[in-house]
Parts: sequence; C-alpha cells; structure tokens
Amino acid sequence: MNKETEKLSIYRIIVFEENGSGEKKIQGITDHGTGLKISRRYNIQENLPEIVDEPERYIPDDFNADLVLDFLKHPDLSSYLALVCNRKNIPVIASGKKHAEAMTPFT
Repeated sequence: MNKETEKLSIYRIIVFEENGSGEKKIQGITDHGTGLKISRRYNIQENLPEIVDEPERYIPDDFNADLVLDFLKHPDLSSYLALVCNRKNIPVIASGKKHAEAMTPFT
C-alpha cells in the first residue's frame, strides 16, 4: 500500500468526554486500532450543573469526523451531542446509553 492509499484509509474519530472518562478506550484505540485516528478530543473538565440549559456552550458543532465516541456522563450533553451528530450525518456511539440518534451497544 502506498502512502496516498494509506492516507485515504484512515478513519477519523472524535471523542467527547468528561474529566478523561474515555482515557482507557482511547488508549486501546491508539494501541490497537488499525486505520483509526483520534483526530480530536473534547474533554470537559468543569463541574456541571444538574441541568445544562445551554449544551452548545460545551458541545461545539464545528467538527467533522467519520465517527464520534460519546463518553460524556451528563445526560443533557450526551443527548445534545447525539442530535448534533445526527444533523451532521455523523454516526455516534454512546455505549451504555439510550439515544434514538446514536448506536448504543451494551457495556
């Protein structure tokens, strides 16, 4: 495989997490993922209120990827992220959560 073909086969992943909550999974992808690249991490490190009225303050919508991984703990942020990804036609995996807009495999 030449370098041009190799570049085309990279699958770009963006991670959304809180306080490093996706660290172990990210390390596994980095160590063992072939053709996968964590192209960006959004790590929210603030103490969040019980209800987040303005999730766009924490979840930007100016990203693009082949896949989004949701390791967010706050349900308001996780739900908003799924809606943003759905609107952008980017698949999102939110393991252990229930979102109509996301793939939600069991953990």
